[in-house]
Amino acid sequence: MSETVLYETRGPVAVVTMNRPAVRNAQNAVMTFALDAAFTRALQDDAVGVIVLAGSGDHFSAGHDIGTPERDIHKSFARVSTMWWEHEGKPGAENLFVREQELYLGMCRRWREMPKPVVAMVQGACVAGGLMLAWTCDLIIASDDAFFADPVMKMGIPGVEYFAHPYVMSPRQAKEFLFLGERMPAAEAHRIGMINRVVPRASLEAETLGVATRIAAMPRFGLALAKKAINQAEDRMGLRDTMDATFALHHVAHAHNAMTSTDHLAGQDAKSMAKGLK
Repeated sequence: MSETVLYETRGPVAVVTMNRPAVRNAQNAVMTFALDAAFTRALQDDAVGVIVLAGSGDHFSAGHDIGTPERDIHKSFARVSTMWWEHEGKPGAENLFVREQELYLGMCRRWREMPKPVVAMVQGACVAGGLMLAWTCDLIIASDDAFFADPVMKMGIPGVEYFAHPYVMSPRQAKEFLFLGERMPAAEAHRIGMINRVVPRASLEAETLGVATRIAAMPRFGLALAKKAINQAEDRMGLRDTMDATFALHHVAHAHNAMTSTDHLAGQDAKSMAKGLK
């Protein structure tokens, strides 16, 4: 397992921690596959009842890696979540579509279906690709300094690939969230029902591990069935179909950017994405 992800157990709880604090836990492919390995390890350990997903340092995750020296967008990786062919060396839209189908939409769907409960422990920034990780989890517990944002409209893109926006908040709230790209404080995220609890930063770990430990005391198979039942209800309300349709729109935006600007991100980088956002 890569050092970009740490794994430890606290009694019946496995704690999986993103470990790129210097870049606010920006997610490159190395981290994504390391997360998948850690989740698989926890699933196969009968002593683990619940998984906690955390980020080291001051922030949960600033999203996908769009500019660090370890960005690995053109590198080939083993397939684990889809049946698509390899993206490396493919021309035009095919390259990016296949890569994001695997690493972003496919991987997040894979993690959402994990039969063991997963609790996100969020502090600081939970932005764009960070939202995707938190939204795949069953519960979200945030510190009072946490904030949530999907600012990809600055790239002309209609939301991140795992498009759960109108399901974790109301459609009008989702439009405001996307149109403005502003930060949503943890208190507001809790008020609208997007997250479960807000606690002082100093209490975040103890509160999250306490909740996870109490859940782990419940019957394992019963928890898996309850999780599946609620996921099925969301899918019957259109979640999966909405994601498929929006993923296509997402890639129309990428193609448009590639044809009208310097690259598929409309020339934006991590610094320009953060500039001017409240």
